[in-house]
Amino acid sequence: MVLNAHPVLDRVSRTTTWETREGITTLAFQAMGTRCAVRFSGDDRDIRSLGERIAVWTAGFEMRYSRYQPDSLVSRINANAGISWTEIDAETERLFSLCDQLVFFTRMAFDPTALPLIRLWDWKALDLRVPTDPEVNQARSLVGWRKLERRNGAVRLPIAGMEIDLGGIGKEYAVDCVAQMVAEAKVPGAIVDFGQDVRVVGLPPGKPFWHIGLEDPLKPGSCWCGVAVKDAAVATSGDYQRSRMSGTRRIGHIIDPRTGYPVDNGCRAVSVIAPSCTLAGILSTTAFVLGPRDGLPLIQSQPGAAGVISTDTSRVHTRNFHEFCVT
Repeated sequence: MVLNAHPVLDRVSRTTTWETREGITTLAFQAMGTRCAVRFSGDDRDIRSLGERIAVWTAGFEMRYSRYQPDSLVSRINANAGISWTEIDAETERLFSLCDQLVFFTRMAFDPTALPLIRLWDWKALDLRVPTDPEVNQARSLVGWRKLERRNGAVRLPIAGMEIDLGGIGKEYAVDCVAQMVAEAKVPGAIVDFGQDVRVVGLPPGKPFWHIGLEDPLKPGSCWCGVAVKDAAVATSGDYQRSRMSGTRRIGHIIDPRTGYPVDNGCRAVSVIAPSCTLAGILSTTAFVLGPRDGLPLIQSQPGAAGVISTDTSRVHTRNFHEFCVT
């Protein structure tokens, strides 16, 4: 694969690898801040062509929607906050319309304009500092998806300092798009895994299900359970690998945009099985924010969804989770 002319394309090209073992051909590359892999049933040459299209499409998606890319569409929208409108295309219109639905569905526990709060609670900072209440309130004044102004073919953030971050949905949305590419190519089966956001299509060689391990948040690196799925998605949200201590206070990377503070309700991880990766991802993140009491009923309310919430002391799961659990 020959890619050039943009750092993202160059990175994807440099990190792309192929491996075939026991009837599974695996494409892997680095994109969107994580390891992306697609494991295909079989080793047909057509898979290589499809894999290259997937890698190029994923690179393009990151280039358009990553806030870390200074020339991305999202970065242009953010730079124009409080100043001017930014033109968007039909795909972005659809993506933002999806955000509309998810903000409503999650009772505003998901908000793509929460970046000012994420920057304020910078858990990666060398000198980790807990913000003051006035600082949190100031950042919260810049948050609110419903403030986003939209007209046909353009959007505008009305207040200087407002920022969009699609990190809460982008990777999962990309997984669904890649899964659709695989399905349209009529590949016998594949598992799309972008940083443990997973969707499966068809079946693995000689088996009735794809098996996916769920990591134990209390013992990172080991699995506490495996699930068997077909034509479904699995997503996990948690702060057990991305948190720091400030004195006696544990600060995780998941912020509740409704309060302005990191989630601190005892949850360590939420894993959800759902028909799409976008739904699985939004359910897992929202249930993590809401906590077991309100999060579990939310998962159970969605047709075809099942999930498990791991806390410091226990695990609670939906009534149908055992139908997928294999260990």
